Amino acid sequence: MKPPPTPDLARILFVVAILCALTIGTLYVMRPFIPGLIWATTIVVATWPAMIGIERRCGNRRWLATLVMLVILLFVIVLPLYEAISTLALHGGEIMDVIRKLPDYALMPPPDWVHEIPVIGARIVGKWQEFSDAGPGGLLAQLEPYVSIVAHWLIAHAASVGVFVIHMVITIIITVILYSQGEQAADYVTRFAVRVTPAYGEQAVKLAGASVRAVALGIVVTAVLQSALGGIGLWVAGVPGAGVLTAVMLMFCLAQIGPTLPLLGGVIWLFVHDAHVAGILLAVWSVMVAMLDNLVRPVLIRRGVNLPMLLILSGVLGGLFAFGIVGLFIGPVILAVSSTLLSAWIRDPRSDAGGTGEPAARQDA
Repeated sequence: MKPPPTPDLARILFVVAILCALTIGTLYVMRPFIPGLIWATTIVVATWPAMIGIERRCGNRRWLATLVMLVILLFVIVLPLYEAISTLALHGGEIMDVIRKLPDYALMPPPDWVHEIPVIGARIVGKWQEFSDAGPGGLLAQLEPYVSIVAHWLIAHAASVGVFVIHMVITIIITVILYSQGEQAADYVTRFAVRVTPAYGEQAVKLAGASVRAVALGIVVTAVLQSALGGIGLWVAGVPGAGVLTAVMLMFCLAQIGPTLPLLGGVIWLFVHDAHVAGILLAVWSVMVAMLDNLVRPVLIRRGVNLPMLLILSGVLGGLFAFGIVGLFIGPVILAVSSTLLSAWIRDPRSDAGGTGEPAARQDA
């Protein structure tokens, strides 16, 4: 028998090097468009079932359904995000001034009537008294690890309104293209995934899409709902700067911090200015808004994908710190696909007993 041909290692190395160079060059050239591409893909994947439903009602005219979806996205996503970011950028100096004044501010002791608030009165008094006992400068010492870091992050990201507008324009253009050519794009991605891993490629693509929809439903919808209800409560109670606080709440909710801090600030302001009735009502409203996080989010996420909540939340938080706001969607997708592929590989009988297809225990018997 003729010996098998010896592989040409030099040729293989050159091919790998050329492919790596082409990949790096392509990513470098496409770098200005990558954020818009990620956002557009996320939006289209999350809203694709809605777009198909609108297309049926429009007589299967794709161009008309794309136009309707574009108008909806402008009013539901682009304008609220632009308002939130521009509001934070406009009032960024005022926010930092408030933070700088914290060392000179001493919180007064809690009034006696706070004890009478049902369910949460004792907890509010305990935390309030802790801040009050800290004295001047103590409030900043208590809140500085949270407030200062978050404030600097918000202002650093919110100040670039012009960059946001450019990314939004790119995102809208790519979104229109993907809406009009969605089936072809999905087929291309699926064939690429199957080429990489024939056994699990199609499953991985479907799981990635389901994860994006789950996060869009559970995280984004809940954040918008909580910030909108919280902003309404602040506005009705007469708290100044309700628009700024609503924008901060939206950022906090997207970052999984929750709406409690801005709402608590509004409650304290009302108590300090002797608006006790409005303060109590806003405190009760704040508790209800904060509880929506635990009631609405799990239900919406379960509608998108059947994955552990811990996995989804870990992906959301880890992705946020690693990639910024867009990491809200990238993180859960990476963890969900990796976890599912790893579980499928572990369960695959072909991996047992050296790939013979027979369980190891049976061979030992």
